[in-house]
Amino acid sequence: MAVSTKRAFRLPDVGEGLTEAEIVSWRVAVGDRVRVNDPLLEIETAKSLVELPSPYAGVVAELLVPAGELVPVGTPIVTIAEEGTGDAGEDEVIGEPDREDGSGSVLVGYGPSHSRGRSRRRPPVRTSSVRAPEPMVDDRVVKDIVDHSENRVENRTHEPATSSPPAGAPERPLAKPPVRKLAKDLGIDLVSLNGSGRDGVITREDVRAAAQPPAVIPAVVPVVVSDGDEHIPVRGVRAATAAAMTASAFTAPHVTVFHTVDVTRSVKLVEKLRSDQAFEGARVTILLLAARALCLAAREFPDLNATFSEGDKEIVRHHHVNLGVATASPRGLLVPSVDNAGGLGLPALAHELTRMTALARGGTANPAQLSSSTVTLTNIGVFGVDSGTPILNPGQSAILCLGSVRQTPAEHKGRIALRWTTQLAMSFDHRIIDGQQGAQALARIGAILRDPKRELLLV
Repeated sequence: MAVSTKRAFRLPDVGEGLTEAEIVSWRVAVGDRVRVNDPLLEIETAKSLVELPSPYAGVVAELLVPAGELVPVGTPIVTIAEEGTGDAGEDEVIGEPDREDGSGSVLVGYGPSHSRGRSRRRPPVRTSSVRAPEPMVDDRVVKDIVDHSENRVENRTHEPATSSPPAGAPERPLAKPPVRKLAKDLGIDLVSLNGSGRDGVITREDVRAAAQPPAVIPAVVPVVVSDGDEHIPVRGVRAATAAAMTASAFTAPHVTVFHTVDVTRSVKLVEKLRSDQAFEGARVTILLLAARALCLAAREFPDLNATFSEGDKEIVRHHHVNLGVATASPRGLLVPSVDNAGGLGLPALAHELTRMTALARGGTANPAQLSSSTVTLTNIGVFGVDSGTPILNPGQSAILCLGSVRQTPAEHKGRIALRWTTQLAMSFDHRIIDGQQGAQALARIGAILRDPKRELLLV
């Protein structure tokens, strides 16, 4: 007899050692029918916004946690009524084992957990009344969450053979199921889009850029007013930033050096590059040249791209320069990384900087993209500020700060003239970099920006 079985969906660990997350918004309501891969809700972790898809098809029975609530991993957050055969009125927890061997579909944060109580077992049933096989968690669900977290997921299910297009089938736009769902919801024809992902895969950013949808308004953080004072809970990115900056400030002995540089030639080069076809679609500013200069300096001064290992009492020099760019976003300060930035030419670096900062500002950068940098660049000049003393990104040995670019009287060829100048500031970990090395590295960066055409384009 076909009955409805309710399944509780627990908040999963999406792959960054998550212990709790905030429910930002629900994409479904009680009574909505959902399919496998349909988005259920959006959560905010300490590093990113993550959309959680449904691993089962059915009808939303209950929303157990309201938007704006902070809940621990493993907490049931929604129940889905799934039609099938079995004992009426029985509740189950998604991902927990049903068979004696404990096997079953496993998704990050779902399924068997030795730290939790075991689910009750069902009594044996006769062959004639065995239930139809449960829908397994679709591989595409797993892959979508892994794309957010970049962590390994144990996935014991297999994609149905019919999910792969048969040989000779007409070409269709390359896009993942959640991206296709988004395009359908926004009324976007995928055929009209050029994918920016690897091998031309169409991404969420491509769809959103085509539709220019209104920004998702996050849930309002509860504010308590007492005697006119506002008490705002510190959560998500703000909490992670506070903890990281405190740890960095009181762990690494900071030293900051300053250098005023004539960047007139850099300003002229930026204007020229903006009309170069190789940079079309990329944001070209003096930040791009500073990023390239920092990568080049890290080659000559490898301790700029290093980590001090307290436990092993050693300095680890990183092989690749993964450039982090401090980015102001509606959720707070984020540092997306351009991996192997040191191996990119200027046009490729420009496009990657543009892409990664857009992901961070849009809240779609995944945890791996926000935690893989080895050296950081920050730009306070966009706010009209001349200089500052930046705090190191935890675990890194150096951070370069770019100040505002202004026309000021300066000596040029024996005369006083109006020149474009900026002030560079670099903080470094004195356990790794001594004062002489830090000063020489900053002077080298200044020399590159002073004569960028020779230094950058001939590398």
